[in-house]
Amino acid sequence: MSSGASNPEYVNARVRSRQAAMLADEDYRKLIRMGPSEIARFMEETEYEREINELGTRFSGVNLIEYALNRNLAKHFNDLLEWAEGRLYDLIARYLRKFDVWNLKTIIRGIYTDSDADAIRTDLIRAGELDDRTLDRLVELDSIEDVIEVVGGTIFADPLADAYEEYEAVGTLVPLENALDRAFYENLLEDLGRPQEGPEATYVEFLQTEIDFRNARNALRLARSGADLDPAAYYIEGGVLFDESELNRLVGHYDELVDHIAENKRYGDRLSGALERLRDADSLIQFEHALDAALLEYADTLSSIYPTTITPVLSYILAKEREVENIRAIARGREVGLDESEIEEELVIL
Repeated sequence: MSSGASNPEYVNARVRSRQAAMLADEDYRKLIRMGPSEIARFMEETEYEREINELGTRFSGVNLIEYALNRNLAKHFNDLLEWAEGRLYDLIARYLRKFDVWNLKTIIRGIYTDSDADAIRTDLIRAGELDDRTLDRLVELDSIEDVIEVVGGTIFADPLADAYEEYEAVGTLVPLENALDRAFYENLLEDLGRPQEGPEATYVEFLQTEIDFRNARNALRLARSGADLDPAAYYIEGGVLFDESELNRLVGHYDELVDHIAENKRYGDRLSGALERLRDADSLIQFEHALDAALLEYADTLSSIYPTTITPVLSYILAKEREVENIRAIARGREVGLDESEIEEELVIL
């Protein structure tokens, strides 16, 4: 752990300035009507200018947008670590390991689909603890077993090794991806305990919420799929919405599962609109987006109530991720010829 005092007031002031410069929802509606080259020109007039200009001589179209988005995201999140001190640095660094999960999933999927190294590299977000040298080595590997060997010594090595046998048995990446998610979330809460008050209590509350929403998403996917899958393989410890036995009981009963979420005092009111939409939905995508929006709103609420804790930083990280994912979804949607309404369904708009 880092020594020295935390500096949340300074970091949060910098974060608020950054958040004020982010795209508004009406900007996404403008982008939906543009092609990839127009989107890149639009980005050049925003705080993505530097990345677009630096990368524009080597890339074009969607590839230029992808590289610029990922480089900008990594820059912003590395800035957080540059600004933060003491325990605040530790908590931010711990949370940013989510991009190690993203990168490892991207690399494993690339190997699974026999993608070339450059295609895999496009999707990497260099904002976690795995350094550039390790990531560059990983993208050149030919087997998932080699990936497990290279990440030896990290929190992901043992869970991936344990899941590898099941991966070989079922032939899909689900066991490996679940192992990465569980290692990340369960490690986040490790040795934090359950503080009842103070800055770390708000951090734990936020993490519990993110775990709950991830479990809800996985449970609803399982309930809708009707597939004979083991719910325990999807369950992430640490939330307050489900225990493992409740998830096992509810996963086959879709309406009861929705009721269980709705009846929870912590989330029922906040998710009431999302739950009503879910009851009538033919697909989970709108509910999943509503969960993402609800998590953003929850983080914003915590950051308003506790402005001198880490929660403004977490709120900013989620908002920045949303911006990047929305721009990426628009660019990819335009490239493959989706119409405007189809693209808008892929966006998280508050």
